Amino acid sequence: MKSHEAYRIVGTPRFGGILVISDHASNRVPADIDLGLAHRELLDQHIAVDIGVAGVGRIMAQSAGIAAFQGGVSRLVCDFNREVHAPAVIPIASDGHAIPGNMLDHAAHLARIERFYLPYHAALAALIEAAPPALMLSLHSFTPCLESHPGEPRPWHCGVLYNEDDRAARIALPLLAAEELVVGDQQPYSGKLLNETMNRHAEADGRPYFGLEIRQDLIRTRKGQAEWAARLARICNEVALRIGE
Repeated sequence: MKSHEAYRIVGTPRFGGILVISDHASNRVPADIDLGLAHRELLDQHIAVDIGVAGVGRIMAQSAGIAAFQGGVSRLVCDFNREVHAPAVIPIASDGHAIPGNMLDHAAHLARIERFYLPYHAALAALIEAAPPALMLSLHSFTPCLESHPGEPRPWHCGVLYNEDDRAARIALPLLAAEELVVGDQQPYSGKLLNETMNRHAEADGRPYFGLEIRQDLIRTRKGQAEWAARLARICNEVALRIGE
C-alpha cells in the first residue's frame, strides 16, 4: 500500500485493469487541524465519510488487475469531489452542522488546498497516466434516509451515476439489476451535478467509468463489504470486457 496524507493506493494498478476511486473513504482529521465540531461522533457519520467504501475498495484490490485509490482525509477537511474553487471544497457547514474550524482566511484556504486537494488529484492523474485502466469505478455510499426526512426510506440498494459519458453506466445498470437489486439510474444523486473527480480524470480524456452509490447499511459490516466487493469485481470485469469489444 502506497500512502500520502491526502490519499492511499491499495493493490497494484495495472494497464488495462480496473481502478476503484473513493474520494470520501476516510474520516481522518489531521492532529493539527481543529474543525471545531460540536460533536466528535459526527466524524463517524455520513457528514464526514462514505461509510463502508474503504473496506469494499480494499477487498476488491485483493483481486488481480484491480487497485483502489482512496482519499486519506475526511471530506470535512477537504472534499476531493468538488471543483477546486467551489465553496464546498472546504465546507463551513454540512447537513445543518457548522464547521467553524473551516472559516479560513484566503491564505489558510489556499494552504489547505495545496496540502490535500492538489496532491490528491495530481497523484490520481499520474497513476492513470502510468497505468491506464480499462475502467474506473467511482465508489461512494449514501444514507438509508435523509436526516431531514427520516420517515422516508430510500428504496435503492445502489445507484449508478454518470455525466455525459454513459457507456459504462448503460452496461452496468442491467448487470446490477440482474443481481435482484433495486438500482437507481442517477439516484439518489445525479452525476450531472456531483461528478468532479470523474469529470476531471475520466470524461475529460474519454476514459470509461461509472459512478456507484451503495446504501450504507449494506456495507457497514465486513460481511457486507465482502459481498459487494465480490459482486463489483465480477461486474466491473464484465463492463470492461464489453466496452473493449
